[in-house]
Amino acid sequence: MRPLPRVLAYTNDEIARREDFGILAAALAAAGPAVALVVRAPDASADALTALADRCARLARAPEAMVLVSGRADIAAASDAHGVILRGGDIAVADARQLKRPGGLPLLIYRSVHDLAAAEEAARAGADALIVGTIWPSTSHPGQPGAGTALLTRCAALGLPTYAIGGVTPERAREAIECGAWGVAAISALWDAPKPYLAMVEMVGAAEPRREEGGT
Repeated sequence: MRPLPRVLAYTNDEIARREDFGILAAALAAAGPAVALVVRAPDASADALTALADRCARLARAPEAMVLVSGRADIAAASDAHGVILRGGDIAVADARQLKRPGGLPLLIYRSVHDLAAAEEAARAGADALIVGTIWPSTSHPGQPGAGTALLTRCAALGLPTYAIGGVTPERAREAIECGAWGVAAISALWDAPKPYLAMVEMVGAAEPRREEGGT
């Protein structure tokens, strides 16, 4: 099985409507297997979300980036996405596990959590990975303080690949990895960057574990 991506690039409704969406998504996906495009558009209809997932899958195919769908396991399974990100209130991990991708392939199941109790529940339920936040203050949640890296450390200690979300920058990505995270997730730091491909390459580099000095 291929390694999980290090950086998750979330969309939102505004990004999904951009005229240059295809160019931006292709640029981010071009950084390769360490990247996943996360299809999230809360205001979109099921048909529109399916179309967005299929579009992202086409753009991600050549560089072998992943595609994940937020909240809709059925759409993830019916499209060429690799997995789903379940939030509180979405279907249970066990129910999502019954759905298969084309060809009978299993879905990757991520669980988005905001506290340790939810992370523990997700681990018991058999989730493949956790997304934990909001770790740092974020423009996506104005006025909301970050939970801090202590939460990230506690969740990562459960043993599942864990991602930090919320206010992520390359510098904070390095901090997240030092706290035990597998990777990070971001929106504006990637999609709104002057040069999205270079921003993604920098973020991927920051989210990969550092090699020891003199190591090979």
